Amino acid sequence: MTPDQALDALKQGNADFLAGKSLKADLIAPERRIAQATAQEPFCVLVGCSDSRVSPELLFGRGLGELFIVRNAGNVVDLAAMGSIEYGVTVLNVPLVVVLGHQSCGAVAAAVEVVERDASFPGSIGQMIEPILPAVLRAKRRESDNLLDESVRENVKRIVDRLRHTEELLVKRLETGALRIVGAYYSLHSGKVEFMD
Repeated sequence: MTPDQALDALKQGNADFLAGKSLKADLIAPERRIAQATAQEPFCVLVGCSDSRVSPELLFGRGLGELFIVRNAGNVVDLAAMGSIEYGVTVLNVPLVVVLGHQSCGAVAAAVEVVERDASFPGSIGQMIEPILPAVLRAKRRESDNLLDESVRENVKRIVDRLRHTEELLVKRLETGALRIVGAYYSLHSGKVEFMD
């Protein structure tokens, strides 16, 4: 599958999700589970938020073994996430990486609280949201009517930019056309995924 074909499959899957079409039975059938037990061949690395309302397989109408998902609050790319992305791309030969932000992201909202109200958070939460702060600061300069929404989008853009330009293993594949990296935004209200490329 080419990067463009992989992206088209996700777009079609989201269109099916919006239309209320159920997941194809063959994508979750026992035979598929058994076939996937010996090897995986996903066509997309999806970097997403751990928010329970954002289930990538459902949003994109995909089944077992199709998405290699890296999830954490705020879709932050730390060392573990980066290693997972690189594994998907270089070992599993995945042709597409999608960074998926979403409406009303709690981790980004926490980062907005830090910037706007000098808030602090207990335990590891504060450290977890630190990488999101530059996105909030950039969004704030735009004087948007919806700082949270704009910050979510900026966070996605920053991560996509990092993956495209600073991660050597990914850059090499991008240069040959074997890989495509795109950002996306999911609306909780509409169910639509907007691709930002």
